[in-house]
Amino acid sequence: MQVICCYLATLGFGIIVNIPHRALNSCGWVGVFGWVTYLALKSLNLGTMLANVGAALVIGLGSMIMARKLKMPMILFNIPSMVPLVPGGQAYRAVRNFAFGNDLKAIYYLVQVTMIAGSIAMGFFIAELIARTYFQAVKRQRSR
Repeated sequence: MQVICCYLATLGFGIIVNIPHRALNSCGWVGVFGWVTYLALKSLNLGTMLANVGAALVIGLGSMIMARKLKMPMILFNIPSMVPLVPGGQAYRAVRNFAFGNDLKAIYYLVQVTMIAGSIAMGFFIAELIARTYFQAVKRQRSR
């Protein structure tokens, strides 16, 4: 059920941000692979941050593969695919607790939001690093 909802959420956000129709299915699958990675790492009790890094890494690499395959910009796949990972619940709880005067609890949730967002950014950074290293190695190999 979560996989279906993740696919539909990614697809829906892709439609909202108006990505080309021929990229929607691939975008949905990149989001699903990222979410399945998140669930797998989370079920191994590796923690939320590592699960987000792993999922963002898979999304980043999947986005690069799809971008090259479909000859489209990578961001068309990155942005909608990371929607299931966005810490919206924690952000809502932080704002809600600030509004009700529970500052300590709000700061707790705000720190969680910041750490999850940082984890997602780190996963994308590692994916970019891996891809650049791979493509440079392939380029060097071809030039020999």
